[in-house]
Amino acid sequence: MITGIQATDPIAGAAQATGGQAMGKDAFMKLLVNQIRNQDPMAPTDNQQFIAQLAQFSSLEQMQTMNENIVGLAVLQQNNALLEQLTSSSALIGQQVTWADATTGVERSGVVSSVKIVDGLAVLRVGAEDVPLATVVQVDEPAPPPATDANDGASTSTNSNTDTNDNDAADGGTNGEG
Repeated sequence: MITGIQATDPIAGAAQATGGQAMGKDAFMKLLVNQIRNQDPMAPTDNQQFIAQLAQFSSLEQMQTMNENIVGLAVLQQNNALLEQLTSSSALIGQQVTWADATTGVERSGVVSSVKIVDGLAVLRVGAEDVPLATVVQVDEPAPPPATDANDGASTSTNSNTDTNDNDAADGGTNGEG
């Protein structure tokens, strides 16, 4: 008589723990240990089969490590992309930009005062409005600063009343008149 696999059996529990998905390294190790523990002493597992199973376990562990590394690399690349967006968008601060309004489609323009990342996308602050970088259609030179006095507003007086009188008391009154 052959008995069925019970839910309390460690092998069945390992298979159920994975929820019907591919088995992880813990479930694989439980299977391997139970196979060794429950093998027939009169017909033990062949060394080649045992080594093959260990190689599969090692391969599974290496694939999981590689998967974790790939996930880490993807996160790093995403962070680098966000940083690159922020860095390149910051060059627009102080620049005059023209963008297409998302709701009306009308082109508007203004000067960029700041840049931030919102939901993974660069957003420019123009006046009191947040403008997604993707809607910018033109970048112009910055508006020239307002004209100021060359001497920065300092009051200077120039005396245009120069003394050209030949009858100057400083020269002693000898101006050639007699």
